[in-house]
Amino acid sequence: MSDPVWQKSSFSGDDASRDCVEVAGAVDGLALLLRESDSPTTVLRVSPSSLHALLRVVRPVK
Repeated sequence: MSDPVWQKSSFSGDDASRDCVEVAGAVDGLALLLRESDSPTTVLRVSPSSLHALLRVVRPVK
């Protein structure tokens, strides 16, 4: 089994010491994985629809 490829927001900048939320696709392709960069061993597994619903609530409407 291969390790997930983690990506961080481009808003996090290039500073390696900056903490940010990272996202990866689950190996099975059915979920997304989320983690905090300063605690990389704690991983949340969420469905794409659940993450979309969360982002609709927390992201300001433009």
